[in-house]
Amino acid sequence: MGRLSIDQLRERVRGAVIAPDDGAYDEARKVHNAMIDRKPAVVARCANAGDVMACVDFARENELDLAVRGGAHSVPGFGTCDDGVVADLSRMHGVRVDPVRRTARAEGGATWGDFNAATHALGLATTGGIISTTGVGGLTLGGGIGYLARGLGLSCDNLVSADVVTADGGLLVASEEENDDLFWALRGGGGNFGAVTSFEFRLDPVETIYGGPMFFELEHARTILRAYSEIIADAPEQLGAFPAFQIAPPLPFIPEDRHGDTFVLIVACWAGPLDEGERALRPFRDIAPVVAEFVGPMPYPALNSAFDALVPPGLQHYWKANFVTELSDAAIEAHLRYGPRVPAVNSTVHIYPINGACHRVAPEATAFAYRDASFATVIAGMWPDPADNEANVAWVREYYEAIAPHSEEGGYINFMAGDDQSRIKANYRSNYGRLVEVKQAYDPGNLFHLNQNIKP
Repeated sequence: MGRLSIDQLRERVRGAVIAPDDGAYDEARKVHNAMIDRKPAVVARCANAGDVMACVDFARENELDLAVRGGAHSVPGFGTCDDGVVADLSRMHGVRVDPVRRTARAEGGATWGDFNAATHALGLATTGGIISTTGVGGLTLGGGIGYLARGLGLSCDNLVSADVVTADGGLLVASEEENDDLFWALRGGGGNFGAVTSFEFRLDPVETIYGGPMFFELEHARTILRAYSEIIADAPEQLGAFPAFQIAPPLPFIPEDRHGDTFVLIVACWAGPLDEGERALRPFRDIAPVVAEFVGPMPYPALNSAFDALVPPGLQHYWKANFVTELSDAAIEAHLRYGPRVPAVNSTVHIYPINGACHRVAPEATAFAYRDASFATVIAGMWPDPADNEANVAWVREYYEAIAPHSEEGGYINFMAGDDQSRIKANYRSNYGRLVEVKQAYDPGNLFHLNQNIKP
């Protein structure tokens, strides 16, 4: 087939096809990370799987880079590119719930906010991340760590099937019954194998949770991190909780004279019987005096969106990540050196628990290999002013270098920076060879390479 023109792409795509000379172009090329300023040859706001297939064909036939954009939260900016094709799935955000089968099917551009709105109406949920504006697709393909992971497993552990546009422009169903090798790779292998246009998830009863953030003085950080590690190791699996370093935002439950001060937090989510929530969180309260808190019964989507305002589009982003088997005393000392220096109210450090149900899946059962790790640490550098980039990127890197000797070699790909490509093999351990085989089978030309790339 010869090269295709943008006009020919417009003939095939039902959604808007936006070129550099169109008035909507500058808005269409934006992603959440304002460090990323790329100029694609075309942005297609896909309306359906057929539009995605057309974008794949257009990129392949014209030998152009192809970026697949869902929630647009990719910190390295994998949802856009220079001089290539952006298949923007954000208009494809429908979610259909089957309350009898307890499943939900989300289109490839849905966010967790979209997903939770549909499932919560029926008292159901699955593991979905910490920020509701995050895309369902990107989070799930990388594994999917969130509040409910200790009880329900990762997002990818709850995936039942996926519709995938592959590099040849075809549409496949991936599940345990069909294209099971592709289904295996999608559960943690990232966007390497195709553009997923819909995800079907298994749901569980989760409606009102008991939880929220508790702020403690930094002087108690060592005690809190050590106690947290011990508590979460044996806590009931309905308890999701993580520690954080955070500058206090100007919220009404925080004393006004403490706005802008840095604290150590515990953010908790009890998804068991509501009348047991206070008792479930009591071990954290007993560690040290609580300065401020917003804890109590709330709809699960309220907690899942509680930090959205701290992460609006347009911030500068630079992140680093590690898996951690044990939160050792040496690791805690490294956190104490750098965590209190968190540079902006938007920036944070989280240490997510990935034990419980996550450990009951064998390392080779999905592409997500670190089933023996207890924690996933993210140093999430986020700030509004580009003038602060050099200093704040340095903070993230120095922090990462300090905790790396006390962490596993690999990290969670959803938290990786653009300069982490050298860690790909470590991120997948012994699963890497099988991932290469699946890549060779479904994308031998590496069309889907704008990701933490597994080369065929």
